[in-house]
Amino acid sequence: GKTIIVAINKCDLPAANVDMVKGQLAENGLQTTDYGGETEFAEVSALTGDGMEDLLELISLQSEVLELKANPKGIARAGVIEARVVPGRGTTATVIVESGTLKKGMPFICGPYAGKIRSLINDHGKQVKSAHPGMPVEVIGFEELPNVGDHLTEMESERKAKALASERQEKERLARLKPQHRNRLEDLYSMVKEGGGAAQLKLILKCDVQGSVEAIKNAVMEIKSEKVDTTFVTAAAGPVTESDISYAASTGAVVMGFNVKVEAKAVRAAKSHGVEVKLYSVVYELIDQVKDAMLGMLEPELRESVIGHAEVRQVFKLSRGRAAGSFVTDGKIHRKAHARVVRDGIPVFDGKMSTLRRFQDEVEEVRTNFECGIRLGEFNEYEEGDIIECYNLE
Repeated sequence: GKTIIVAINKCDLPAANVDMVKGQLAENGLQTTDYGGETEFAEVSALTGDGMEDLLELISLQSEVLELKANPKGIARAGVIEARVVPGRGTTATVIVESGTLKKGMPFICGPYAGKIRSLINDHGKQVKSAHPGMPVEVIGFEELPNVGDHLTEMESERKAKALASERQEKERLARLKPQHRNRLEDLYSMVKEGGGAAQLKLILKCDVQGSVEAIKNAVMEIKSEKVDTTFVTAAAGPVTESDISYAASTGAVVMGFNVKVEAKAVRAAKSHGVEVKLYSVVYELIDQVKDAMLGMLEPELRESVIGHAEVRQVFKLSRGRAAGSFVTDGKIHRKAHARVVRDGIPVFDGKMSTLRRFQDEVEEVRTNFECGIRLGEFNEYEEGDIIECYNLE
């Protein structure tokens, strides 16, 4: 519901095509005022500074039209736009003052944490005594790192700030203890059976290359179903990152990866947020599973048969990549079977086995209580303690 002003950057380049950008944004609901819409556009160049005056004029004009005002004498309130830990300064956050005036020594509450402003640094790196509405400043004095989007609010005293912080922290603790429900592909079967309108399948897709992204996205969107509405929250090339997990947690999406790995931070985030991550190495398997889920045919039954596990005891560097020196803890590891790397209960890679060795010899299988060397596809980021799960697709 906010007014949006669009700054189109890199307009100094000869290949810049402003009309194409405006057309693409119009498809997403941002129609320029030139064509009867409500969105103001400014053509700028961050490199040369061209168009910056026009952008500032647009901002000023919109603030007058919308009658945007702030009371510098009211209760101070600021929005966090960036937060980090700086060596020598501790926990700091860049905020923009929305109302009131931030002052040095002021007690505050920000999210579930209390604090006291020890120092204010402006955008020129100089210390200031106060910050007025509209002014960006770096605040030093946080107990813990706040989240982007949290609001810093002035409090009467440190005692009241700490009391409110304790109350909020207790609420967060109780919320974490409650079992959280996240969407799973298997859940769509019961959602479709129960009825009550079309089920929503939200997907976050990550692939090895952009060509795969477009191909899989188009294939999924072509699946017709009256029972399920499918939307892609994001679809891009690259590994599954922590931000993908955050998107999935906030939107209730399922993360699907094709020929990609899951970053270590993303593994921990997926476990803490209860987000489902599904990895595929065969494109038709991915599409078929989505199709079955959308048609309400995917019952909650496993489609794979686990035949053994091996624990990574040591990682060896080879001339081309790395190998996992492993110990088979149960079952057997077979060279022609599928395998996945599981770290802290979350799969970080799924694919076919490329090498299985006992000492220097290539072998077909290795059974329980024997050591072996394993390589999976092009995956090289093994860690000691990883579990390699071997399975057959059924």
